[in-house]
Amino acid sequence: MRILIVDDEAPARQRLKRLLADIDGLEIIGEATDGVQAVELIEQEQPDLVLLDIQMPGLDGFGVIEALEQPPPIVFITAYDEYAIRAFEVNALDYLLKPFSKERLVQAIR
Repeated sequence: MRILIVDDEAPARQRLKRLLADIDGLEIIGEATDGVQAVELIEQEQPDLVLLDIQMPGLDGFGVIEALEQPPPIVFITAYDEYAIRAFEVNALDYLLKPFSKERLVQAIR
C-alpha cells in the first residue's frame, strides 16, 4: 500500500513515519507540508491512502479533497475533534485524534 503523509508539522510527520516504518506492505511515497503540495503529490503519485491533517496553512484538509476530481481513500489525522462529522461526510475512512497509538493507526490503515 502506497501512503502519502500530509501534515504541516514536521514532528507529526516524523512520528507517523516512525509508526509506519516496520509495518509490512506499506510504502511511504512522499510527504506534503501544506494542502497545495498535497493536491500536487496526490495527482502525481496516485497514492493508495492519504494520512491527512485538517488544519494547515493555505488549503486545509477539506480543501484538498474538494480540489481533487477523484480523491483517494483518506484517513484524517488531527488534534481537533470538531471536524469528525464533516470528515465522514466527505467519505473519510477514519478519523484519528492526535496523539493516537500505533495500534489505532494500524487499525485505520487495515
